[in-house]
Amino acid sequence: MAGRYTGPMDPIVTIRLATRKDAPAIALESMTEIEHGLGWTWNPDRVAEAIRDPNTNVAVAVADDAMLGFGIMRYEEEVAHLLLFAVHEDSRRRGVGSALLAWLEKVASVAGVNRLRAESRASNAVAREFYRKHGYVETGVVPRMYAKGVDGIRFEKVVAPPAAPDPAT
Repeated sequence: MAGRYTGPMDPIVTIRLATRKDAPAIALESMTEIEHGLGWTWNPDRVAEAIRDPNTNVAVAVADDAMLGFGIMRYEEEVAHLLLFAVHEDSRRRGVGSALLAWLEKVASVAGVNRLRAESRASNAVAREFYRKHGYVETGVVPRMYAKGVDGIRFEKVVAPPAAPDPAT
């Protein structure tokens, strides 16, 4: 499933499932944008493992063969957990993150998920505002959630799965 988005983004951004070839770029973006100062745990091998995992979607936003952002979402019974999410610094505030998150949420909804979860560093005001803007509610502070004693914030969003087709029609 791929989606093309236009609007404030320039040029046209395509959102698609990641391939093994995307793993090094995703890992580098994670190290730079998410894991800075904490130690690098989402290395290329771990990202490639997530790409292969049938219970996980790894999506990338690309334009002109450049990766602009990515999201890694793991599916459980009725919950989808956004494990990792980042948009390259040069592509922020252009709708890329919103389009990528909407894509992941739509796939989760089609899969029957009714709750979405995510986390961020407690000190990351930009991420906290981004998730709130998209309907996520902060459900709690987790002391020392991340390496080096960094506190985290948990988020949750309740969504309704798509309605079943009406058998009368």
